[in-house]
Amino acid sequence: MVLILALLLSACSAETDSEEDGDSSATEITLGFYSSGSADEKMKDLIAQFEKEHPDIKVKTQNAPYQQFFQKLDTQIAGGNEPDVWLSDGVFVLKYAERGAARDLTKWIEKDLNKDDYYGLDFNKGPDGKYWGVPQGIQIGALFYNKDMFDAAGVDYPDDTWTWEDLKEAGAKLTIDTSGKKAGESGFDANTVKQYGLTFFNITEGWMPVLKSYGGGVLGEDLRKSIIDSPENKEAVNYIVDGMERGIFTDPADLQAFQSPMSPFPSQTAAMRIGIYARALAANETGVNYDVTVLPKGPDGKRFSPVIANSWVISNNTSDKKAKAAWEWIKYWVSEDNVQKQWAELGEAVPVKKSVANSDLFLNSGDKPQNKQAFLDSFEFAGTLDVNAVWSEWVKQMGDNLNRAFLNEASVDEALETADKEVQKVQDEFYKK
Repeated sequence: MVLILALLLSACSAETDSEEDGDSSATEITLGFYSSGSADEKMKDLIAQFEKEHPDIKVKTQNAPYQQFFQKLDTQIAGGNEPDVWLSDGVFVLKYAERGAARDLTKWIEKDLNKDDYYGLDFNKGPDGKYWGVPQGIQIGALFYNKDMFDAAGVDYPDDTWTWEDLKEAGAKLTIDTSGKKAGESGFDANTVKQYGLTFFNITEGWMPVLKSYGGGVLGEDLRKSIIDSPENKEAVNYIVDGMERGIFTDPADLQAFQSPMSPFPSQTAAMRIGIYARALAANETGVNYDVTVLPKGPDGKRFSPVIANSWVISNNTSDKKAKAAWEWIKYWVSEDNVQKQWAELGEAVPVKKSVANSDLFLNSGDKPQNKQAFLDSFEFAGTLDVNAVWSEWVKQMGDNLNRAFLNEASVDEALETADKEVQKVQDEFYKK
């Protein structure tokens, strides 16, 4: 009996040793990310630095331009062969979480990260309070303005006292038609505008900041129920439509005349834009003399800045061993000042770590805008874009209906009533499965 027990213990010991040997070997993980020009080389450089400091982890990479990357990722997830860790657009994190593709990171975040050290961690929390991603970089909205155009028009620069009505009033003085008339002047032709007061584009850099600061929005706190057909949203959309009818704001038809709907500000065809931090790159490349300030207040003094926390997500399909290695990569990315500083030097995003975001490296770097502090101040009133698992689907329904109002193809009341029904239908079809 003693001999049998000894043999069993020996066998168990040998099995344990074998497992430990396996755990001690290098773990290879696949890391996916969407390409963004010069940032690719820095990403590969940081991966090489990570491997040097973590010789037990090897990293393979998969990358592609934005659209192709996410199309391929959806196919990979469906086939169960997605990367072990990938960089997600912030608006897609809950889509992966609620479809079971992302791993719950709550325990690891609470164990390894001091939440007060970071911007944006909570923007990846679902309605259940769980964390599904860790920000790689933060995009947060501010008001960009062309200083030369303001100087030429004799208009004071915008500041934190501005309301949306102040913006429209200033915008009228900055809007010029092909005959040189300004908006509001006799003979001004809103159909031949050559310089707009404000360029207005899509959900993030268009209608959502206005709706939210007017007290409206798209989904309620549970991110399941549409709140579109509300008095606050009607007031906000009427404000936007009025600006478009008067030629002060670009409408969807105006934007078709440009190579890109994002180009009116860097091409100096618009005096102002609502822009996330990354828009500074294009403005700097074209040499616009500009700066930024916080976005205007709504009628009741409420302010809202849109946030997109592009984030690292770990596959729920990967092994525990690979998931732990992937978590080491994420910790390395967010917690090492040296890594954060290297990424911040690219100027693509607001650094995740507060110590770096509030340093001279970010705030006082040579490139415009001068007032980068405005991006950090905006975290006080920042919020997500009502992101949930069917974000892309409802954004299309909402955007299509708003565009009908913007183009005078439907009244504001009709557009919001229809959008309310269609957006709610999208929620019901997904969440009542």
